[in-house]
Amino acid sequence: MRHHERRAADGPEVLVIGGGFAGLSALQALARTRAAVTIVDRNVYSTFQPLLYQVATAGLTAADVAYPLWTATGRRGASYRKGELAAVDLDRRTVTLAGGEQLSYDYLIIATGVSAAFFGVPGAAEHALSLYTRRDAVALRNTLMDELEQRNEGMVGPELDITVVGGGATGVELSGTLAELRNVALPAVYPNIDRSMFRVRLIEMAPELLGPYRDSLRRYTRQQLVDRGVEVLLNTTIKEVRAGSVLLADGTEHRSDVTVWAAGVTAPADEWRSDLPRGRGGRIEVGADLRVVGQDRVFAAGDVCVNEDEPIAQLAQPALQEGRHAGEQVGRLIAGQPTRPFAYHDKGTMATIGRRSAVVELRGGIRLRGTLAWLAWLGLHLIYLLGNRNRVVTLVNLIWRYLTWSRGGGVILGDDVPGTG
Repeated sequence: MRHHERRAADGPEVLVIGGGFAGLSALQALARTRAAVTIVDRNVYSTFQPLLYQVATAGLTAADVAYPLWTATGRRGASYRKGELAAVDLDRRTVTLAGGEQLSYDYLIIATGVSAAFFGVPGAAEHALSLYTRRDAVALRNTLMDELEQRNEGMVGPELDITVVGGGATGVELSGTLAELRNVALPAVYPNIDRSMFRVRLIEMAPELLGPYRDSLRRYTRQQLVDRGVEVLLNTTIKEVRAGSVLLADGTEHRSDVTVWAAGVTAPADEWRSDLPRGRGGRIEVGADLRVVGQDRVFAAGDVCVNEDEPIAQLAQPALQEGRHAGEQVGRLIAGQPTRPFAYHDKGTMATIGRRSAVVELRGGIRLRGTLAWLAWLGLHLIYLLGNRNRVVTLVNLIWRYLTWSRGGGVILGDDVPGTG
């Protein structure tokens, strides 16, 4: 077993577990301290999750939504270590990675993220595809393209039913883009497929799509999806996911060649969490300052944590703010100062439905929809996307997709991703 050597010339050692939004935001805050920071992640890259649906529908490559962690850490004077967390020893202040390596810490920030929540629905984990990681997106894209190719070549029957479960931003964005793929690009890319046989269905158990948004934007979103040919089922509960179908609570069974689960996330039951307090959804329970309940030197940020007194949605913006706050509080402790409570600043929410169609709800009651909202969505995502190369390529790919779909352009194939995540 190899131990991480303490760098005596540096300041206190801070371990950040997870290289997502929260982890990198914490890293940025810690760059202003004298801490010796190491970030640990099972992947060598950070994934920009809001654009995974574009990868899944062949509009972007997997590389477009990934940024090397060694670059992110190197620019901020930190270290990167590839590994997956296996155990946390709170008494000895060490973590053990899956390969047996031990890393010591003075302060620990846990930002490991979560996984798809199937809510105990039978067959969902076995027969549905998720859309939370880069590998999920590539797997979905490959499955979708394989299904289309088989029908184009006449190898199977002409019908293709895709079911998207969950009417949040991910479900809406994926459904809208799948419908546009069918409506616009299909005749050029797969000319032998009868578009009328390609059905996209969106199922949501709540009475409306995009629950946090205003009624007018929810109604607009639903109408835009319906206009694009998406079958929207609200107030609908899935009883079981089967190979080739979904069974609803009312006994109705719908054919489903591809079922995509976008109905929520939860904290996986990893063994290393056993000594940490759990809140709703199995997430790590934190106090007002984001310290893990009962711990003085351990923080948690992003999707993996929850403050039961003030729960916050599991979205990118809260993760960014929580990660930054956790890093700042570690800096305050290093400087001998008391921590401060976390206060979330809601900057608004947005979701895209398709070409020139999106909904935006900003702080102060400002609401946008249509082309202006779509441009705002595009601009904000490019700002938060890491790396100038990714920004340029993503902008070019998305513009090319929307300009050339009817001629078969903007469909990117053969982009397999080795490894995990």
